[in-house]
Amino acid sequence: MDKIHVGGQAVIEGVMMRAPRSVAIAVRRPDNEIVVRKELIVPLSERFPIVKLPIIRGAVALFTSLIIGIKALNFSANEAMTEDEKEQEQKKNGDKKGGGELSSWAMAGTMSIAFGFGICLFFLFPLYLTKLLTPVIGDNNIVFNLVDGVIRVVVFLAYIWIISRMEDIQRVFQYHGAEHKSIFAFEDGVELTVENVRRYNRLHPRCGTSFLLIVMLVSIAVFSLIPKLWPFYLKAGSRIVLLPMIAGISYEFLKWSATNDSHPLVRMVIAPGLALQRLTTREPDDSQIEVAIRAMNEALEVNAGYKDDRLVV
Repeated sequence: MDKIHVGGQAVIEGVMMRAPRSVAIAVRRPDNEIVVRKELIVPLSERFPIVKLPIIRGAVALFTSLIIGIKALNFSANEAMTEDEKEQEQKKNGDKKGGGELSSWAMAGTMSIAFGFGICLFFLFPLYLTKLLTPVIGDNNIVFNLVDGVIRVVVFLAYIWIISRMEDIQRVFQYHGAEHKSIFAFEDGVELTVENVRRYNRLHPRCGTSFLLIVMLVSIAVFSLIPKLWPFYLKAGSRIVLLPMIAGISYEFLKWSATNDSHPLVRMVIAPGLALQRLTTREPDDSQIEVAIRAMNEALEVNAGYKDDRLVV
């Protein structure tokens, strides 16, 4: 069998694993039962060949992952509730699905808020702060964008550090570590047992944390092309418009670095992303590894019934 790429995401008390044609979410309920949701997915590239093109595929992958990730978080939040919490949520919602999952409209609203918050915090706020510093740093375009980029990276790192101190988030980060270990074990071709998975590294070169850091760094180069004479509102708008291209470039770099990570130069370039994962991952316990393995096996089982250029059965 040819190797396939499997990615994942930590969720509340669980892990989501994604194979080329499947998604599986495994969550440990308060009663210790592991509940699983799995489904087939049809790659957009099969319906729209243009999605296979470099840069475009990265932008599409970002937004697709965002949609799947929020759905997975929504499912896990509901399943991780105790019965008392579900009853309280049901009363709050007026007899709707207690602690139930979001409707399509609510999901769209949640995504919009999350995306808008990210753009404001990591792109517009640094730009505004840099504009305020113009009397100090001058109006040189290169200096302006370097300062803007440095502030953006500092804000991003500060955000990661702050959320890493939260107790609930630390459990999510443990599942993040379990996800990485399971993917490493799968890529190494070993049997997916707790004992085998436990010995692998929790830092993975294809992690979303590394991707986000790359986005921050690529944006410095891309935004330097914006004319310095543009008014603030055009500079702010261009950052939003250029985000898909930045995501696409970052995706291509991450994909390339993951397949060439044995080269000393590449290892040096990806080192900051791996170092950042020391904040966004924690060593998991055996029960968390068990959940990650379950998600992996379920995703592979659903995926195994199909053939494409990456999978032969």
